[in-house]
Amino acid sequence: MSRSGWRKENSWWQDGLQFTCIEGCGKCCNEPGGIVNLSVEDAKRLAQYFELTTSDWLERDCVRKLDGKWVLRSKKSDGICIYLDKEMSCTVYSAKPNQCSAFPWWGENLRSERTWKKTARTCPGLEIHEAPIIAGEIISKWVEADRHSSKGFRHLPE
Repeated sequence: MSRSGWRKENSWWQDGLQFTCIEGCGKCCNEPGGIVNLSVEDAKRLAQYFELTTSDWLERDCVRKLDGKWVLRSKKSDGICIYLDKEMSCTVYSAKPNQCSAFPWWGENLRSERTWKKTARTCPGLEIHEAPIIAGEIISKWVEADRHSSKGFRHLPE
């Protein structure tokens, strides 16, 4: 069993789930107090996107949690993601953190059908009946990407 509490071979979602991201929705990013965990790869990709060194980008757009791991900074005014604009669009979409790309396929959301239904109450893309079915193999890859980001990092590798 993985750290997130699921095993792919016994997962209730292994045959796939319906989902489509709704343009202009942004509900998953518009959460005051939300924490975006970062992997080293995320930090390097976003630094490159902004044409900064990774250290400079971390200093500008991130903060350290109490355990020393780097997370994306939120806006001081409302606690919302710094990269969410007024039109509810991601301003770094092509370079966004893997944890963001992995939503709604987080282990915590897929732990049970009950937690999935709770997630569906806040994500309209899970309630679109015409939405495509996302295969269990793809879901599993996103769960792993989220787990990797959730581990975070404290120091950049040399």
